[in-house]
Amino acid sequence: MNASIEIPINHLSELPDVAKSVLNFAGGIKHILFYGSMGAGKTTIIKALCLALGSEDQFSSPTYSIVNEYHYKEGKIYHFDLYRLCSNEELLDLGIEEYLDSKHYCFFEWPEKVESLLFFKHLRVDIEVRENNRSLRLTTF
Repeated sequence: MNASIEIPINHLSELPDVAKSVLNFAGGIKHILFYGSMGAGKTTIIKALCLALGSEDQFSSPTYSIVNEYHYKEGKIYHFDLYRLCSNEELLDLGIEEYLDSKHYCFFEWPEKVESLLFFKHLRVDIEVRENNRSLRLTTF
């Protein structure tokens, strides 16, 4: 059975607590897929998650690099932006299977392109924008 919760975000100052809640709900799931419209805050939420994990790296959107690698005390975090990819072949050329099998955190923006390759537990984060507020719907699969 899939578990699901909703987390409202009314102000950016809430992001550290929201990130901790997301990680607690994930319960060790390290593949997290972020769904939301352009400008919904996917990169901002991923940055908050990296900080909550203890990373001190510089964070940026991997729009052009496709994947950014960050470090934290217990390992690595891979942050993917799959917006510009057009096919599964491009994902395979990127070495996506090695990232997925790495046992490290993998955060995916525009994850529709990787869904067909996920055969294990993952967390889906749907970001809904309501005026100036956001709401996260977390669902385990």
